[in-house]
Amino acid sequence: MAKKTTTPKRFPRALYETELLRLQGELVRMQEWVRASGARVVVVFEGRDAAGKGGTIKRVAEHLNPRVCRIVALPAPTERERTQWYFQRYVDHLPAAGEIVLLDRSWYNRAGVERVMGFCTPQEYQRFLRQCPVFEELLVEDGILLRKYWFSVSDTEQERRFRERQRNPLKRWKLSPMDLESITRWDDYSRAKDDMLVHTDTEVAPWTVVEAEDKRKARLNMIAHLLDTIPWEPVERPELVLPERPRRGDYVRPPREVEREAPDHAAELLRKSAG
Repeated sequence: MAKKTTTPKRFPRALYETELLRLQGELVRMQEWVRASGARVVVVFEGRDAAGKGGTIKRVAEHLNPRVCRIVALPAPTERERTQWYFQRYVDHLPAAGEIVLLDRSWYNRAGVERVMGFCTPQEYQRFLRQCPVFEELLVEDGILLRKYWFSVSDTEQERRFRERQRNPLKRWKLSPMDLESITRWDDYSRAKDDMLVHTDTEVAPWTVVEAEDKRKARLNMIAHLLDTIPWEPVERPELVLPERPRRGDYVRPPREVEREAPDHAAELLRKSAG
């Protein structure tokens, strides 16, 4: 008799939401240190398709100032960019003082999808493996705080998430032909990931693997690790005092009828629900 498989129990939602909110509060405090100290932070998010990178990035940035924390998700390179030094277009998006950059995929495209799908030549791939550790060492030497996370998920869970995207109209945009290719090329991507780690997991810029079978645990683990490894300190912010509102002057607002207001869709919903 075949052994019945059971779905692993997910991390409790209530505990997850409580801890996530606490960690996000710490991220806000870390952001203040980055802004005040002039630090430059780059966080690389890589991993299997549907491993939960995008959801984690969203939770990291959710309460941060978009002027301090930027999400960078580059499209396919243009014809001009294809003729540039490979790392060149990524350099344009590196942070200035007091900024955090979250890279939703990065220069490691060359070690993954470009290698597996044949979008680069073997010579370009080998050049990348030689240059990448040097490039990252230069970033770190210049003072950039570089963190690299690889989100790992099983083939079974990946396929389950793909099917969920296929069924859900709100998530269908996340499913691309390239994602479907990753199902049939699972072993090729596995070999590419192994080779990438061998060449680019260095003392200067190490990889941190995030087990992402459970998205809730993966988010908590990644954010907690980031907070633990960035050498930030609490920054005291000056207390802001709301001024007294001055007495009304002689300003008279124009009649509302002359303005184009959005239709009251919410009121219509209330009327329909009451009826």
